[in-house]
Amino acid sequence: MTHLHHAALGSSRTVFLTLILIFTALIYLRGWLSLRSNSLQVRSAWRALSFLLGLFLIWVAMASPIAALDHELLIIHMLQHLLLMTLAPPLIWLGAPKDPMLHALPQRFVERRLVPWWRSRASRTIGKLLGRPRFAWLAACVALMGWHIPTLFALGMRSPGWHLFEHTSFLLTGLLFWWPVVQPAAGLFRQDLSIVLYLFFATLPCDILSGFLVFSDRVVYPIYFSSSHLLGLSPLEDQQCAAALMWTCVTVLYFVVGAIVTMRLLSPHGLPQVGLLQAKVRNGIPQRSSQVVEAL
Repeated sequence: MTHLHHAALGSSRTVFLTLILIFTALIYLRGWLSLRSNSLQVRSAWRALSFLLGLFLIWVAMASPIAALDHELLIIHMLQHLLLMTLAPPLIWLGAPKDPMLHALPQRFVERRLVPWWRSRASRTIGKLLGRPRFAWLAACVALMGWHIPTLFALGMRSPGWHLFEHTSFLLTGLLFWWPVVQPAAGLFRQDLSIVLYLFFATLPCDILSGFLVFSDRVVYPIYFSSSHLLGLSPLEDQQCAAALMWTCVTVLYFVVGAIVTMRLLSPHGLPQVGLLQAKVRNGIPQRSSQVVEAL
């Protein structure tokens, strides 16, 4: 009955999510093409491709035929988690969506509604809180570890509403986690020494969860005992492969991003920024809050 209930609601929800993503892509493209035609603001094509690819990965994770298999294989569930938290968010931020999205919206709405809210004290307070790396790291950690507690995992699998909430929390915390790493307005990785440590410590929750699932000699999520055993995997083998997939992908991606940031910092162009950062740290000047406000 659970699978039939999910299937009954899945079709309409899939169509709704697909339409939302298509609408978002069209708004972005409208603004991007308008800015592209403006000689004063040339937009790189790779940024548009990055943003659209990020939306496509969200669709794969939440609305594609592959997403419907997450009740059959834990590997699919882990793939959804990786797409929503680890791969789609940085691609979206690298697309520098702020200017295209604002340019595509009606200017009267932007000037009368959005701009006053962004300049309000409440907006600045929220921006400072959400932009703190500690808060972003903690939120992503809570979402990752919390939803993989067997009781909450089973709740998300039994209830379509909680299942959607689970995926939404993965995506939102993923966007929040990558916000300190990528400059959303510029679509570039931040050249900041703290980002390397931020990414390193972010691998620890994943290491703990993945290691536990890989080396466990029992099936942690009993719901997969009743699956159809796709790919010829037993529930325990499925669990081990899913954990190994998450462990490998997260470690490799964070290492690559950390290496890119490090190489830019060590380049002749990046050295002055390193010295400036070290000087500000010695003087006790906070960095992140002002950057977050500027990003808004």
